[in-house]
Amino acid sequence: MGNPLFAKKPLSLLLEEMKGENRLRRILGPVTLSSLGVGAIIGTGIFVLTGVGAHDKAGPALTLSFMVAGLACVFAALCYAEFASMVPVAGSAYTYAYATLGELFAWIIGWDLILEYAVGSATVAHGWSHYFQDFIGIFGIHLPPALTIAPFDYDPKLGYFAATGSYFDLPAIVITAIITFILVRGIKESATFNATMVGIKLVIVFFVIGVGVFYINPDNWRPFAPFGYGGISFFGTTLFGMRSPDGTTLGMLAGAATIFFAYIGFDSVSTHAEEARNPRRDVPIGILSSLVICTVLYIAVSAVLTGMVPYDKIDINAPVSNAFAQVGLPWAQFLISLGAIAGITSVLLVMMLSQPRVLLAMARDGLVPQSFFGAIHERFRTPWKSTMLTGLFVAFMAALLPLRVLAELVNIGTLLAFVIVCAAVLIMRYLHPEAERPFRAPFVPLVPILGILSCLLLMFSLPWENWTRLFVWLALGFIIYFAYGRYHSVLARQRTEAASTGTTEKGA
Repeated sequence: MGNPLFAKKPLSLLLEEMKGENRLRRILGPVTLSSLGVGAIIGTGIFVLTGVGAHDKAGPALTLSFMVAGLACVFAALCYAEFASMVPVAGSAYTYAYATLGELFAWIIGWDLILEYAVGSATVAHGWSHYFQDFIGIFGIHLPPALTIAPFDYDPKLGYFAATGSYFDLPAIVITAIITFILVRGIKESATFNATMVGIKLVIVFFVIGVGVFYINPDNWRPFAPFGYGGISFFGTTLFGMRSPDGTTLGMLAGAATIFFAYIGFDSVSTHAEEARNPRRDVPIGILSSLVICTVLYIAVSAVLTGMVPYDKIDINAPVSNAFAQVGLPWAQFLISLGAIAGITSVLLVMMLSQPRVLLAMARDGLVPQSFFGAIHERFRTPWKSTMLTGLFVAFMAALLPLRVLAELVNIGTLLAFVIVCAAVLIMRYLHPEAERPFRAPFVPLVPILGILSCLLLMFSLPWENWTRLFVWLALGFIIYFAYGRYHSVLARQRTEAASTGTTEKGA
C-alpha cells in the first residue's frame, strides 16, 4: 500500500470536493483577482521595507535587489499559474503539494503557509501602525509612547535586542480587529473594500514617482552599492559579500532576500481559485499581471527614494513619507501617509483573507479539526471561525514583535513554499503528463529549476537566526501532525477502511 506519509490526493478527488455544499462562492473575475494581487503586493514593500532594505542591507542598489527578487518570483509565479489552472480549489501550494508530493510534504507546506500569511499579516499591521501614527502626527495628535510600538527591538548595529519602553502596539491591534470583521462579513464585501484601497494607493504611488523624480539628487546614488553586489551566505556564514560588525551579511543580494517580503501577494491569488468564476483562465491572469505591474512600480519607487535621500538617512519605519518631509515637502507627507495607510490596509486584508482558506483546505483533509477550521458561515459563506482565530494571532504578533524579526521570518517561509511549488510542477509533468493544463509554464524543466535555485539562493542569503526560527516552527508543526493530523487524515481513514474491507472480503 505504500507509506501513508507520502500518500497523494488524486486530482479527481480534489475536483469532486468542490461540488459539495461546503464550498465558497464563485464571484471573482480576472480584474478582481488582479486587484487582489496588487492589493497584497503593493503596500508594505513600497511604504516600509524599502527603508529597511536600503538603510540596512543594499543602499541605492536596492533597485537591483527588487529586480533579482522579482525575477525569482516570475519563475515561481509561472509554476503557481500552472497549478492554479489544473487544481482550481482553495489551499494554494498546500493543495498542489498534496497532489504531487504526498501528505507529509502537504502538511509541511500548509504549516509553512501559516507562517507566511499569519506572520506576514502581523508584519503588515506593524507597518500600518507606524504610518497611521505618522499621519495623525501631522495634526499634532500623538499616542502615549507605551502604546506605539513593540516592547523590544533588534539593533543591527549593536547586534542585540533592547527594550523600547512600550507595552504593545495599539494601532496594530485595532486595524487587525477591523479587517477581521470585514473578512467575516463576506468575500464580496472584502473584494470591494480592497478595490477601493488599491485605487487610492496606486494614485499615491504614481504621485511618489511623478513628484519625487524632480527632487532626485544623483549624488545620493553614489556609491551605488555601498555594501557591494554580493550578500550570499550559507546558514549565516558569508560566502560572497560584506559583513556588518554583528556578523550580518550585507549587499545587493542580501537586500533582495530582505525585501522579498514585498512580493508576497501574487501567490495569495491562487488561494482564491475556488472563488473565481473561471479559475482555469482568470487565476493565471491575476497572478502574472499583478506581479508584472508591481515589479515595475517597486523598481521605480526604490530608485526615487534612494535618489531623494541618502540611504543612511532613510527612516526605516516610514521611509517614503519621511523622505518627502526631508526634501521640504511636508504637505506631500500628508498625501503619502494617507496612501500608505490605504495601501497597507489592502495588503493586510488580502493576507488575512488568504490564511483561513489554507486552513480550510487542511481541515477538509482532516489534518486540522474540521469542526472549527472547516466551518463555513451559513449566511456569509466565509470560514468565519478560522478568520477570527487568524485575527487574534495576527494582533498578538503585531503588538509584541518588532518589524525586523517579523519580516525576515516571513521571507524564509515564503521562499520555502516557492521551492516546493516549483518542484511540484516538475514532478507533475513527469508523473501525470496527460493531466489537463489550461495554462502551461513555459520552458519546463528550465523555469522550475531556475525558480528552485533562485529561491534557495535568497534563502541562504538570510541571517542564520531565520533558519533557526524556521526549524523551530517546522518542529512544532511536526509535533502537531504526528499527534493529530496523521491519525485524523481523510486519506488515512480511507486507506484503513479499504484495507479493512479487503480483509473482510478475504475472510468471507
